[in-house]
Amino acid sequence: MSETLTASPRLEALYDRVARVVPRMEWEMFADDIAAILDLKRRHRAVILAHNYQTPEIFHCIADIRGDSLALARDAQGLDADVIVMAGVHFMAETAKMMNPDKTVLIPSLQAGCSLADSITAADVRALKRAHPGVPVVTYVNSTAEVKAESDICCTSANARHIVESLGAPRVIMIPDEYLAQNVQKQTGVEIITWAGHCEVHERFTPQDIRDWRRDNPGVAVLAHPECPPGVVAEADFSGSTAAMSDFVAHGAHDKVLLVTECSMSDNLAAAHPAIDFVRPCNLCPHMKRITLPAIRHALESLTHEVTIPAPLLAGGRRAVERMLAA
Repeated sequence: MSETLTASPRLEALYDRVARVVPRMEWEMFADDIAAILDLKRRHRAVILAHNYQTPEIFHCIADIRGDSLALARDAQGLDADVIVMAGVHFMAETAKMMNPDKTVLIPSLQAGCSLADSITAADVRALKRAHPGVPVVTYVNSTAEVKAESDICCTSANARHIVESLGAPRVIMIPDEYLAQNVQKQTGVEIITWAGHCEVHERFTPQDIRDWRRDNPGVAVLAHPECPPGVVAEADFSGSTAAMSDFVAHGAHDKVLLVTECSMSDNLAAAHPAIDFVRPCNLCPHMKRITLPAIRHALESLTHEVTIPAPLLAGGRRAVERMLAA
């Protein structure tokens, strides 16, 4: 790498954003790809959407829109760009395509999947509807386009309770995350029919883990994602989506925080809140980690891999997402 590139004022300004969590030696390996990506974005009129679980050099240095799946779904609408690159997993790229059907949407790795999305098919949803006629289907956005197209409305972890209650129904089918559904049912009087899908990151946490971390870190504030098992959520001080956890950290008065979720979330918040000590239970999402700077660079250089959705699925899935956004 050239001295000119590593000393670039533009890159140094970006490094300042992540210097607390990215060592200089690592940054020097990242800088060439970052510079190339920034130039390629201008050339192709591209924007990069990054989920909160992306690594700091992606999240803070090349992303144009950052957030949880709800924020990305909202902000994907009507983007002033020709190309959208999803620095997230495949179902998020499908959602971006649903909201921007006339734009080119790229996913840097075809292997960036999701255990929740893989846990259920459209045929499974049709079988549930036959078994429970007339019961509305609420589908977590961590699902494929074909599953969304079979659904009445989507939800995210940020708005799941609101969406369930907004239907005014005594019973709902909520898929595919069993633990999210169980945690929502504890908050509402609605009976929820669940599906046995789980996030492979969040299902690994246990109540004993939380008790052990509290013992080793007196005074720590424990924040748990609602994809965690109900026993884990019960042990936490707060449970919410990644956006809600970010708000809790930003506006709280805690000097030590434990995020019971994917590991990179702590890194991204630590970069933004240097005064807070983050206890890091490092469970990584293998699918998110397939999205790398070289993969994003290659996607923009070759305009691959383009996400396409058959028209009937796109229309049905978009309808379910739009109902969520309007609720």
